[in-house]
Amino acid sequence: MCGALRASDAGKKAVLMGWVNRRRDHGNLLFVDLRDRSGVTQVVINAERNAAIHEKSAALRNEYVIAVIGAVKLRDANTVNANMPTGEVELVAEELRILNESKLPPFLPSDTALTNEETRLKYRYIDLRRDVMQFNIELRHKVAKAIRDYLSAQEFFEIETPFMTRSTPEGARDYLVPSRVQPGTFYALPQSPQLFKQILMISGFDRYFQIVRCFRDEDLRADRQPEFTQIDLEMSYPQPERVWEVVEGFLTAAFAAAGVAIKTPFPRMDYDEAIRLYGIDKPDLRLPAFTDVRDCFSAENVQELAINANLPVIAIRTPKVGELSRKERDDIKPMFHAKGGAKIFEDFKRISNKFPEAAAAIAKKTGMAEDDLIVLIAGSVQSGAQAALPAQRKVTPQELAIYSSAGLLRLALAQKYADRHGIFKKSGDAAKDFRFLWVTNFPMFEWDEGDKRWNAAHHPFTSPHEEDMAKLESGVEALNDPLSPLSAVRALAYDVVLNGTELGSGSIRIHRQDVQSRIFRALGMTEEEARARFGFFLEALEYGTPPHGGIALGLDRIVMILAGAESLREVIPFPKTARAVDLMVDAPTPVGEAQLKELGIAIRRAKE
Repeated sequence: MCGALRASDAGKKAVLMGWVNRRRDHGNLLFVDLRDRSGVTQVVINAERNAAIHEKSAALRNEYVIAVIGAVKLRDANTVNANMPTGEVELVAEELRILNESKLPPFLPSDTALTNEETRLKYRYIDLRRDVMQFNIELRHKVAKAIRDYLSAQEFFEIETPFMTRSTPEGARDYLVPSRVQPGTFYALPQSPQLFKQILMISGFDRYFQIVRCFRDEDLRADRQPEFTQIDLEMSYPQPERVWEVVEGFLTAAFAAAGVAIKTPFPRMDYDEAIRLYGIDKPDLRLPAFTDVRDCFSAENVQELAINANLPVIAIRTPKVGELSRKERDDIKPMFHAKGGAKIFEDFKRISNKFPEAAAAIAKKTGMAEDDLIVLIAGSVQSGAQAALPAQRKVTPQELAIYSSAGLLRLALAQKYADRHGIFKKSGDAAKDFRFLWVTNFPMFEWDEGDKRWNAAHHPFTSPHEEDMAKLESGVEALNDPLSPLSAVRALAYDVVLNGTELGSGSIRIHRQDVQSRIFRALGMTEEEARARFGFFLEALEYGTPPHGGIALGLDRIVMILAGAESLREVIPFPKTARAVDLMVDAPTPVGEAQLKELGIAIRRAKE
């Protein structure tokens, strides 16, 4: 390999094959940097030693593919390149073969200034030759192998599940595949192997995993792709803690493959606590938690500030920001997206001047340092009285509006001032500050205000807490009420979170057919609808289904974080654009009338 030669190889014969990375003509001496995925070696072609080879090498250009045979020679001390692993040696060419020529590429793998992303994706085969892309794809391989090796050692079976199955939407749109032999019918590409892996538990394969491609026809972001890879696993008879232990084990192995040591066990936090402390169910623990400073204000202060005395007053502390200019302070308000009557106090100096005792108490309670930024979020007097909640729920809708508004602003402030406090830097110690967290006990259901119905917070195969079964029973009788007992049903669901990114979601599953039918009813499905969509699964549950649970984590996201990349496209060999287009192969594209006719499909344009 081009990156393998070292000083210890001096005097040996070697054959190198790869791309011309760079060519430097010094008259009788021609230097070629020859590159493959392992690195670069300098090749020397000397006209005095071999005029024929030197003459042939005059035709070489960047990205030509060549083979060189020659002797490994130590470089002179003053020409050693300490920046290259092969920098102590060079290959003196004795034979040269041009294996293939290359057109002038739109950009070179050795370019330090990147071209625009669309050009990179159109010529992905050139882009993938760049060092950073070679590193990212190798990292992906190492991480996947480490996970596969760990789970295999834990006696999990790797089992493939079908790519063509029936459409059972789980919240996003399915990609549909028409059947030629069954005209008018469609397969769907799987959004996840959820039902198949549960059926594997019913089938007696009590430890399953798969590093699997999944498909969702949804709007894209930097951390989403229409086809993605997840680490999928399922176990029979587990408590949640056992699933967490397995996940922590394979993540430890995966991060070690990237040269990173992580600490286990990961801390755990209830969903309600995450909302109260961070305003979000995937908190970034690198930033300070909220502090409720309502008790720092007197009744007179509260009245003068026109805030709701029954709601929390949230202090967001962003560390090491330093002094802000007037313009920077004015820029904070547009970053605030109020929900449910939440209001912002972005100028803590003004609070300090007007309410010095309250400001001193806030500084003490939050642990504020001199260069920290404090922003307050409170409820307006118009936000209304607290709504009554069923037992077990700790965050009211009015409080949730305050917490959610503060949570979004907390992250926006940190991102805006990242260059000042360095928390989100992609290099150095900050890049290795990995804060994992298990978020547990999610709500089982979420109220959809638009459709006036309850939806599954995770997916409809998640088991509720045993002690909440009575609430489930009574809640089914009040499906149109946003304060139905369904709002208090907790799921045996858990997410693993890293630095504010959800790596994966899982749960203990429903293993009883009667409970699964009850969940479908709570989601507004009639028995006929449930049988039409999930009849095969409901029947399978009647044949001795063991308790089981599992999880799925995004492999793409894990590698993206380890690589310090900004987008999933940097760690996926052949990704789609934000418009779900593959620029290299020009997909999707229309198909011919003959093919559509064979499938029994006619294209009807949607009305404007």
